[in-house]
Amino acid sequence: MLEVAINHRFGSFDLDVDFAAPAGLTAIFGQSGAGKSSIINAVAGLLRADNARICLNGVDLARLPVHLRRVGYVFQEARLFPHLSVRGNLGYGRWFRKGGLEFDRVVGILGLEALLWRRPAGLSGGEKQRVAIARALLSNPQILLMDEPLSALDGARKAEILPYLERLRDEAGLPILYVSHAVAEVARLATTLVVIEAGRVLRAGPAAEVMGDPAMAQAMGLREAGALIAARVVEHAADGLSHLQTTGGIVVLPRVAAAVGAEVRLRIPAQDVMIALSHPQDISALNVLAATILSIRRGEGPGAIVSLDLGGERLLARVTQRSVEALKLAVGMQVYAVLKSVALAQGDIGS
Repeated sequence: MLEVAINHRFGSFDLDVDFAAPAGLTAIFGQSGAGKSSIINAVAGLLRADNARICLNGVDLARLPVHLRRVGYVFQEARLFPHLSVRGNLGYGRWFRKGGLEFDRVVGILGLEALLWRRPAGLSGGEKQRVAIARALLSNPQILLMDEPLSALDGARKAEILPYLERLRDEAGLPILYVSHAVAEVARLATTLVVIEAGRVLRAGPAAEVMGDPAMAQAMGLREAGALIAARVVEHAADGLSHLQTTGGIVVLPRVAAAVGAEVRLRIPAQDVMIALSHPQDISALNVLAATILSIRRGEGPGAIVSLDLGGERLLARVTQRSVEALKLAVGMQVYAVLKSVALAQGDIGS
């Protein structure tokens, strides 16, 4: 468990945050200038905060000098040594502090077996970042800090590295503090989510609960806001579609890259969910799920966010206030959530 309480003044900007990060990957989400990087810099000791209490397993890191904090830090750029091979770069991390995860295990988690004798100049951006992460792990840290590690990569390279980060989250066995302003990354990776705005914590808690909170839609970005739904792959059909079991029923999607029986989680953007009062007939959408309205949050403009209960999990729908009035939507109503199969991108499906 990591407990963070930081207060620091930057001229006209005040950073004042207090949150807990349990085991797993805790994502610190917010727009540029919100104070995200300042938080992990304070954890690392790169920023000496005016007041700070940073307790990891009962030890206050704020009272320790930087070299005794045992943190692994992965920056936006890989910062590899160009004159060393991948193995040489990893060996540097190993030399820096003995113990911790075994070399072969780290190489396996991040899929580096075929890259060990190559130089950084011959690696893709995603490969370089995987090497940088492995080097940080091999320094035997107590906690891994990652500051926008995918921001310099294009879409294809991000898609390449995300499965490795999921494996890292699940297998490395140490807490990870991950800074990002990308909703899709956070949805794929986070077990805990801390939403930051203007140096303050808006909401912190399990990722599914925070992302499913309609009050967070504005902070997440209305076009990106959506909920996380747990699902299990039950069938891969011959026509290229996969059937997934959720608490609200079967969801049909373009073929999912997961074996039958695998547990996955889906990020369903609120703008891709429609609401019907009765079960629609003769429509192309394959996913029609029975739901109950939990809340209706009206925006300052023409829109509204409707929170829906799907057998215990939460789904968000972004509709117009005109639709709310026309359908006479109200808390407690039984409705149907309609989702196009092709609306969900492969990048919105995580392990």
